[in-house]
Formats: sequence, C-alpha cells, structure tokens
Amino acid sequence: MADLSQLLKQTMRRRRLNAQGLADRTGIRTPRIRVFVEEGAHGPVRPTPLELAEIAEALALPLRDVQEAARGVAPAPA
Repeated sequence: MADLSQLLKQTMRRRRLNAQGLADRTGIRTPRIRVFVEEGAHGPVRPTPLELAEIAEALALPLRDVQEAARGVAPAPA
C-alpha cells in the first residue's frame, strides 16, 4: 500500500496536475496540497477527513484508498 505522498504524486502525474491544479479542483490551499504531496499524512500538516474526501473526489480515487494511504503503516511496537 502506498502512503499518501506516493499516491498523490502518482495520480497527479497521470492526470497531469500540479499542486495548484489540485487546489483549484478542491478548494484546499496550494501550500497544504504541497505539504501533503511532499510529506504525506504524517508531516507537520495533517489532512482532515474532509480534505481527504475532497482529494479523492478531485482525483477520481476511491475514498477508502485515500484514507488507507493517509493512515500509512503503523510503527512496530517497542
């Protein structure tokens, strides 16, 4: 399973979208989109459930796939 960053990069590349294009489609500010693309869901700025839904709709991806990518892999217990 890809993390959110990888999923966004791959899908945006296939759809020939940049961060500004995705921001225009979703209403999410461009700097937030850039952070999601660079850092995924575990960076300094985390996407809200509403933002994940907007991204899924704008990129024509199943919401469940976007949510799973945002969840990522849980760290191993210590």
